[in-house]
Amino acid sequence: MMQEAKLAQLPNGRPSFTHINELWKKHGELIAALSGGLLTLAAYVLGLMAVPFCWILYPVAYLVGGYFKAREGISETIKTRQLNVELLMVTAAIGAACIGHWLEGAILIFIFALSGALETYSTAKSTNALSALMNLQPEVARLVSNNQETMISVTKIQPGDTIHIQPGERIPADGIVINGETSVNEATMTGESIPVYKKIGEALMAGTMNIDGSVYVRVTKKSGDSLFSKILELVQSAQKEKAPTQLFIDRFERTYVKIVLLTTGLMLFVPHFLFGWSWSETIYRAMVLLVVASPCALVASTTPAVLSSVAYGARRGILIKGGVHLEQLAMIKAIAFDKTGTITKGNPEVVRFINSSSLDDSTFLSHVAAIENQSSHPLGKAIVTFTANHSAPVLPIADNIKVKPGFGVIGRINQVEYMIGKQQMMDDTALQQFRKENPSYNSDESETLVYVASGGKVVGMFSLKDQIRDSAAAAIRSLQELGIETVMLTGDNEKTASSIQKESGVSSYIANCLPENKVVEIKKLNQKYGHVAMVGDGINDTPALAQASVGLAMGAGNDAALETADIVLMKNDLSKIAEAVRLSKKMSRIVKTNIVFAMAMIAFLIAVNFLQFLTMPFGVVGHEGSTILVILNGLRLLRG
Repeated sequence: MMQEAKLAQLPNGRPSFTHINELWKKHGELIAALSGGLLTLAAYVLGLMAVPFCWILYPVAYLVGGYFKAREGISETIKTRQLNVELLMVTAAIGAACIGHWLEGAILIFIFALSGALETYSTAKSTNALSALMNLQPEVARLVSNNQETMISVTKIQPGDTIHIQPGERIPADGIVINGETSVNEATMTGESIPVYKKIGEALMAGTMNIDGSVYVRVTKKSGDSLFSKILELVQSAQKEKAPTQLFIDRFERTYVKIVLLTTGLMLFVPHFLFGWSWSETIYRAMVLLVVASPCALVASTTPAVLSSVAYGARRGILIKGGVHLEQLAMIKAIAFDKTGTITKGNPEVVRFINSSSLDDSTFLSHVAAIENQSSHPLGKAIVTFTANHSAPVLPIADNIKVKPGFGVIGRINQVEYMIGKQQMMDDTALQQFRKENPSYNSDESETLVYVASGGKVVGMFSLKDQIRDSAAAAIRSLQELGIETVMLTGDNEKTASSIQKESGVSSYIANCLPENKVVEIKKLNQKYGHVAMVGDGINDTPALAQASVGLAMGAGNDAALETADIVLMKNDLSKIAEAVRLSKKMSRIVKTNIVFAMAMIAFLIAVNFLQFLTMPFGVVGHEGSTILVILNGLRLLRG
């Protein structure tokens, strides 16, 4: 067992600067901005008191307050070979100083640096909210080889390796329990806070928490192939991907900065000759134009809003791979749902059974379950699960088990033979007699029937059905209230599809839809509605997910579906779709509001400056104040 590491005392009592360095990395930009502001205030107050050489504080305020933005502007220009807003503002501040307006230039740098620090905080807050998942990834695992345990990096674990997981440890890789039993908190993956009991043969997921048992696990996937690792990759890509509006503004910014610099160059002399302005007034107005025409607020209109939305979604179990997908979701007019595993749970459940044997229900169920327990068929597992909830927990011993692939299973209990399976396994005469004696056997097309025969008679029947998800009906109603059409795609026949439609409430359905036809149907829906989303969970849904304007995958779905989808519903909760749509529409409204406000403010300040009503300080406050407002407006989305 590893010993707990202890912190060693530093020699000679020398202080550690680690904390100071971390503080500077986290808050350095804000500290520099505030320091520049304090220096500016000090210079102004000392100037009023006629203190000699107090003007020296202004250049110091320029250097301290503008350091981060100047460095960012220069490095970005060198990297992209494009002019940017940061250089524009630094140029404006230097221009103000050149005509003797040191105070106005210092105020400009202070507010610009402060707004930049706020934007950095908004980005960091969103990023931290997303990448908090990283802390759930263990770095080491306890590898068991030749009865020896060795601590190795999680990245070195290979499928087939055996690892030992102790109580209180996070599970480092996907695997199967081969020894021991425990309870596992799977909330990080499924959203379900109630611990799940795990015994030999059951699967464990990387990133979940082992609570109270010591288990040995055979690894089934490499660390990088686990669902948890794929989620982390999606989180990282979400941070990098930009929305179309943001991309447009980035392109617009480069052209706009050139236009502003060119216009400012003309303003330096044209008004003097055209309108008779003094040289001092002409240069002053040119510097004010340089300040107020800068697209700072426009640039900040989208990034904080998009990152805040993605971060909020991640906290709510909605993993959005990038702002582009969230922006497109706001335009969705229809959503197509796969049936099995999406609208329905994907696993058959016993909805009723008939016992015509001489045994009581509990004994009858235990006999059937004992035989089905030897089968791996999903219908057999469903019967065993149903029996566990309605009969004695201890099953009798079954022998002479014979599996008939595609039909059913045969076995013996206490020398009595049972035949369990489809109607094709049953004797026609015995089956007709059973139906005559049990007229209530009739089922709708959506149910699957499993018969039980013994002693030449049909003595029982199980009716199984893939139940719709608890959240399906409410989720579909919510989408319809938002004006979104809902369509179900299913390979089932018309009667089964109609039955599921009635239960779930979907607007319409397309039955007998084979996997290869789903893409064709999505194309048709795109032509009809313009923008269509697709919700699925299986590998057969991946082409349709890719074809749709926005693809949404269930968190418990196939890896291929998770990789193809644009949005992942981590908790398999369909109600999250409506929540994501509302979030996307709210983000769209806020971004549009920010853009209109920013453009209107720029136009207003330019007009007032040209009319010679605007002074540099008010221009700075108006322009940079609008930048701070759009950032704060975007950050509202952190609360949804």
